[in-house]
Amino acid sequence: MNLTGPDLLLRPWRDGDAPAALDAFRDPDIALWNPQGEGLDLAAARRWVRRRADWSDGTKVALALADPTDPAVLLGSVSLHRVHEDDASIGYWVVPAARGRGLASAAVVRFTAWAFAELGLHRIELCHAVGNPASCRVAERAGYLAEGTLRQSHRYGDGRRHDEHLHARLATD
Repeated sequence: MNLTGPDLLLRPWRDGDAPAALDAFRDPDIALWNPQGEGLDLAAARRWVRRRADWSDGTKVALALADPTDPAVLLGSVSLHRVHEDDASIGYWVVPAARGRGLASAAVVRFTAWAFAELGLHRIELCHAVGNPASCRVAERAGYLAEGTLRQSHRYGDGRRHDEHLHARLATD
């Protein structure tokens, strides 16, 4: 399944994405806000990509954000996790070379529309660290309304618990 939009391609993860995913995990911002664990190597990145590609348990759906002119080029990730009944949470990251182009917002908008239409979800939550203002801008641009602050709700890549902003979209929004 591919999801497209203007200058946007969301496609299934492939084994060949592992080297680019490993490079992405080494970016300081991705390592801080989307930690993948200690000791990540190519074999671990391959396992990560395969877990992303496997939606069989029904609790997650993940797509690679790729360059629409060259689908082999990985630009980022968007995923639904904690899918339960008609609720889910959304997450995303974008490689440094692709930042500042609105790709994360476009990916979140497109993936959210698909999730409401195809999965029958009613509510999707988006949480990000208060210290990550770029993610706050993505949430706002994607139509996720701010609902509050969750105090020390998640441990990020620096090992510390951070406050998070909670945003959400409803199928009825």
